[in-house]
Amino acid sequence: MINRKLLIASTSAIYGKPYLDYLTEELDQLYNGIDNIVFIPFARPGGISYHDYSDIARKFFSKLGKKLIGIHEYDNMREMLNECEGIFTGGGNTFVLLNSLYKHKLVEPLRKCVLAGIPYLGTSAGSNILGISIQTTNDMPIVYPPSFTALGVVPFNINPHYTDSDPDSKYMGETREARIKEFLVFNNVPVTGLRDGSYFIINDTEIKLGGIHSVRIFERSTKPYELYPGSDLLFLLNKNE
Repeated sequence: MINRKLLIASTSAIYGKPYLDYLTEELDQLYNGIDNIVFIPFARPGGISYHDYSDIARKFFSKLGKKLIGIHEYDNMREMLNECEGIFTGGGNTFVLLNSLYKHKLVEPLRKCVLAGIPYLGTSAGSNILGISIQTTNDMPIVYPPSFTALGVVPFNINPHYTDSDPDSKYMGETREARIKEFLVFNNVPVTGLRDGSYFIINDTEIKLGGIHSVRIFERSTKPYELYPGSDLLFLLNKNE
C-alpha cells in the first residue's frame, strides 16, 4: 500500500530568509512526533563535504528539537534506512546525488521507505529524485550515474527552481520552458515547473501546492498551464499509477 508523506520543495532557502526557515511550519507538521532525522548530503552543493553539509542542516533542525544524523555516518546505510523515523535529502547536483545512491545501493531501499510512509523532505536535487527520472534537472552532468531513472515515488517529473523567461532579457539561449518541451518530444511524462518559494505537500493520496507561487504544468500535446496554491492537484498522482 502506498502511504507517502512528502514535502517536495523547490529550494532550501528563499531570498532574505535563513536556511529552511520558510518551511518551518510545514516541517513541524511533517516531522510531528519524530525525534531523529536522517540527512542525505550526497548532492554536495558547491562541492561541500558531507560533514559540513550535515552541520548546516543539523543546526536548523536542532532549533526544532530534532536530532539530525548524516547517512554517511552509518556503517550500514541500507540497514539505517530500514530503521529511520524521518528523512531529509538536501539540494545540490542531482547527477552526483543519484550516482551516489546507486553506488551505495540505496535507490530501492530509499524508495521503499518513502512509499511506506517515512516522512520525507526534499529540496532541489532531493526533490528531483522523487520523480520518474532526473532528465528535467537544471544541473550539469558532472558525473554519469548508471541510470537517469529516479525513485519514481510520484508519477511525474519535477523541475525545481523553475524560472519564467524575461521578455526584456538579452539572453538568447533556450528558456526553461523550451528545454522541458524538448524533453516531452521524447518522453510522455508530465513535468511540474516548481518555482522557488513553493512546494508540494503529499499525504497518502492527497497533493496540494503550498508557498507563494503557482506551478507550471507541462504535458505532451497540451499547452503549458498554471495551477495555484489551493488548486486540486490530485490528478498528478494518478498519472501513470
